[in-house]
Amino acid sequence: MLKALWFLFRIELRLLLRRSQEWLYPLVFFLIVMTLFPIALSPQPQFLEKFIPGCVWIAALLASLLSIENIFFTDIEEGYLEQLLLSDISLALLILIKLSAQWLVTAVPLILLTPLLGVLFHLNLSVMFVLCVSLLVGTPILILIGSLGVALTLGLQQQGVLLGLLILPLLTPVLILGINIVLQMQAGLSILGPLAFLSGLCFLAITFLPWTIACTLRISLDD
Repeated sequence: MLKALWFLFRIELRLLLRRSQEWLYPLVFFLIVMTLFPIALSPQPQFLEKFIPGCVWIAALLASLLSIENIFFTDIEEGYLEQLLLSDISLALLILIKLSAQWLVTAVPLILLTPLLGVLFHLNLSVMFVLCVSLLVGTPILILIGSLGVALTLGLQQQGVLLGLLILPLLTPVLILGINIVLQMQAGLSILGPLAFLSGLCFLAITFLPWTIACTLRISLDD
């Protein structure tokens, strides 16, 4: 089974890399949004050092929504998802592998770009490191909750609008925790509490949401 899962993971990576719009557009969107924040707010270094971490989190959240908006549509049109349903391996486990590849291709580049943005926006090394750690823990939750929203809105008209209305309230606590970790670091306070809480949410999301997504997709395909 491990060989089959590794094979599926490699296939998903290759498909995502070939469909460059699925990872390049969110990355470009992330960079554009980050360049607009200093123009719209203030270019002062003291202001940027305080508020740019929150802007990074907001841009990462919006970019994750853009990256997963059509995550299952191509699979359904090509009959790939039906083949996964017929597999002897649990659909939830296959969904977890697929979303892991999605996170690796779409979220990790954003995290790797964050130190560069930190240098441009006058963040010190400790703040950049904590910001990257918070994104590393929080972005899997964004991908998983967003994928659940996509599964719930499959086949509906104006799916993009409904997707945002459905999952943005669920993602707000993750956004608050991620920003709060950096703010506490900047204030000289301990970050262990909010970081542990965010890590717990990430663990719960990885444990339960793939099974929820799998059940939702089964119901959608049966209809």
